[in-house]
Amino acid sequence: MDIEQANEQLERLRLEASGEAGKGKVASYIPELAKEDPHQLGISVCLSDGTILSAGEAQKPFTLQSISKIFSLIVALCQNGQQHVFERVGKEPTGDPFNSIIKLETIKPHKPLNPMINAGAIAVAGMIQGKSVQERLDCILDLLRRITGNPHIGVNEAVYCSEKKTAARNRALAWFLKDSGVLAGDVEETLDLYFRHCAIEVTAEEVARLGMALAADGVDVRTGDRVFPAEVARICKTFMVTCGMYNASGEFAIDVGIPAKSGVAGGIMATVPQRMGIGVFGPALDEKGNSVAGVKLLALLAKDWELGIF
Repeated sequence: MDIEQANEQLERLRLEASGEAGKGKVASYIPELAKEDPHQLGISVCLSDGTILSAGEAQKPFTLQSISKIFSLIVALCQNGQQHVFERVGKEPTGDPFNSIIKLETIKPHKPLNPMINAGAIAVAGMIQGKSVQERLDCILDLLRRITGNPHIGVNEAVYCSEKKTAARNRALAWFLKDSGVLAGDVEETLDLYFRHCAIEVTAEEVARLGMALAADGVDVRTGDRVFPAEVARICKTFMVTCGMYNASGEFAIDVGIPAKSGVAGGIMATVPQRMGIGVFGPALDEKGNSVAGVKLLALLAKDWELGIF
């Protein structure tokens, strides 16, 4: 692939998709996220040889939010094994919003249907081992730093504090999980870990590198080192297809056709098995919490570059 030509293609597609941003709104329920310019749109692609292609705001820092759920799940699976994790969290899509409590209360046993919704990710955070919140957070940060090659990746304190102050629904989910026996540890410590890993700050380029590690079945393409098991990568990519775009995952699978995970700061991480990882940033969201322009850009890219896995 000619790098200059590929970057020009990315910029052309980015400009075509950027008009969609006006149809969305930034995530105002987290006050710090409401400060973002909704018209931003950036994309990075990490190829299987580690080459990076970029267009637009690819170096603009933003917080992972729900994209971090993939990496907390990787850590929990590596530390505890599949049996332990999936005794406490299910493997099924919900069809409900990411912060819904209804199925958690009505289904039996009262365990979250999957690790990509808030209740499931809080349960997963409760399984990450360590003597303190910081030690447990470091397990996730170390994984992200190793894959991206950036030793300075950390938590955006302003976003973390903003989330923590406005987290009544997440607290309700966590205490329900505690009451149901799904959450074994201290509720407030688990919530603190969850808020912190959602507020980890990255760029689209770094997200593309993360997506490439998944595409390469857990191998860091820069070094050739295995970072996590191939089976864990397979599980995560499957969740990305079935649950990664909240309750628009089925529509995204049909229209775009690649595993992806979104976050309400406007990020999307996509992965094309053995070919590339993609990071997108566009903070204007649709009603389901996905980047409006980001989804459009991925749809255009998947069609133009024939990326669909189906």
